[in-house]
Amino acid sequence: MNGNLSDRKEALVPEAAKSSNELAEERTDLAEMRTMMAADRSLMAWIRTALSMMSFGFTIYKVLEGFQQSGKTMPVNSPRNIGLFLTAMGTFAMVAGTVEYWETLKELRKVGHYRTWRSSFVMALLMSALGLVLFFSIITKLF
Repeated sequence: MNGNLSDRKEALVPEAAKSSNELAEERTDLAEMRTMMAADRSLMAWIRTALSMMSFGFTIYKVLEGFQQSGKTMPVNSPRNIGLFLTAMGTFAMVAGTVEYWETLKELRKVGHYRTWRSSFVMALLMSALGLVLFFSIITKLF
């Protein structure tokens, strides 16, 4: 799966002119590529889910905190607990998705060469760090 010019020229050769080994290698390369793209899509779905949970947790925290400060009756730590729960769940989802992606990438590296620092992986690591910062900012009332 080098993607060099000779591979592209081979792809232009009709299937009838290719040997069974060439066909098998081409199909294996395509299967590897589909698996990598599926792993990327799965990680991006984890990122969307985690981002939604974290942002919703922080928003609920701020809205309920505003209600509490305006004199509405509610338990003392209710805004904080709800915000912490949703933020923690979003962070956990992000870490779980990242670990799952890493395991898939490790399996794919057994059959081909794939770079570790793919854009979706970098974004997942950043989102995991952001989730931790958000979680601790709610605990310490940084915002």
